[in-house]
Amino acid sequence: MRTQPTSVWAVALTAMIAFMGLGLVDPILPSISAELGATTTQTSLLFTSYLVVTAVGMFFTSAISSRLGSRTTLLLGLGVIVLGAAGAGASGSIGEIIAFRAVWGLGNALFISTALATIINEARGSSAGAIIMYEAALGLGLAVGPLLGGVLGGISWRGPFFGTAALMTIGAVLLAVLLRSPGRPPRPSPVLAAFGALRHRALRVMAIVALFYNMGFFVLMSFTPYPLGLPAMGIGLVFAGWGLSLAITSVFVAPALTRRWPPVRVLTVTLVLLTATMAGFALVIDHLALLVVGMVLAGLELGIMNTVMTEVVMGATDVPRQVASSAYSGVRFLGGAIAPPLATGLAASVAMSTPYWFAAGALAVAAGLLVVLRRHLHRREPELPKPAQPALPAQPADAVAN
Repeated sequence: MRTQPTSVWAVALTAMIAFMGLGLVDPILPSISAELGATTTQTSLLFTSYLVVTAVGMFFTSAISSRLGSRTTLLLGLGVIVLGAAGAGASGSIGEIIAFRAVWGLGNALFISTALATIINEARGSSAGAIIMYEAALGLGLAVGPLLGGVLGGISWRGPFFGTAALMTIGAVLLAVLLRSPGRPPRPSPVLAAFGALRHRALRVMAIVALFYNMGFFVLMSFTPYPLGLPAMGIGLVFAGWGLSLAITSVFVAPALTRRWPPVRVLTVTLVLLTATMAGFALVIDHLALLVVGMVLAGLELGIMNTVMTEVVMGATDVPRQVASSAYSGVRFLGGAIAPPLATGLAASVAMSTPYWFAAGALAVAAGLLVVLRRHLHRREPELPKPAQPALPAQPADAVAN
């Protein structure tokens, strides 16, 4: 990592700031509910509006970045995020915040998949090392975001939104200065290239697996602040520990496991462990200390999942990385969009533990799909031409006879 060019570090650092937006609202969800008179289902739409627009936008980011160049697309995405975050902070109703979170999601779509492809393309060495940097940025963003949300949310629920707008402005300046390459490919991608990429069976399988995986991921992320029952700072600290655990296993544990075992086996076993962890959440829903321990454990497992899944997706096909990233991310974020309102609806109509049983079921489906469809995830390596055999010296006739 120390040998990477400054452009890679600039994109990774800005990506970390962007990922802070995912968990930033976790600590302030109860505050928004109380101060704006919003129901838990309405506050869950802060995730859904953000993720739906992110998912739809992802399908077109490869076409946009291939025309504008990755540098311009990244800066455009950051600008839209600043607009969405500042607008959410200035909002006077839950409906306005939901709308500005949707704007934020559009900027997120432009930025996230472009950032992954840019890091891989700009980095020195293997793509696996670049993916680890990207996932480390994700983990650190998920750790710092809730912590910042807790600190600023203790002052006002508006604070985290304005704080994000300020940080993203700093990130945009940093990126503009350090990333000089326009990143424009020789020819632009077709507008529907991401949809066409899903015709590749391996990419399609991983996208569907990620759809169910993200359902479990975002149940944990969007719903857990409610059973924790802590003030904003307390929720921020719990989620900071979760994100830090995720970052540690992304960088150190996931590469070690994939060196020892096939990546698909690592994913399957980790999904089984995550299924058990979600079931554990449902069983200990009334015990704060066990919920906190469960968050740290889930973070460790999620870090492995994120890194290994990204590596498998990026190596599953010969589709250009930007297109593969757009297609895969678009499908998986749809899973994240479905989960938050479904979780709060289940909790309100059945029991507080029901969302975690739903998350466990979604993760079990993802594990089952991997077991059944794993044969489609092995890339067929191109056959290399056999080296020419050196000509043997001519043998005398009597030597041949002997």
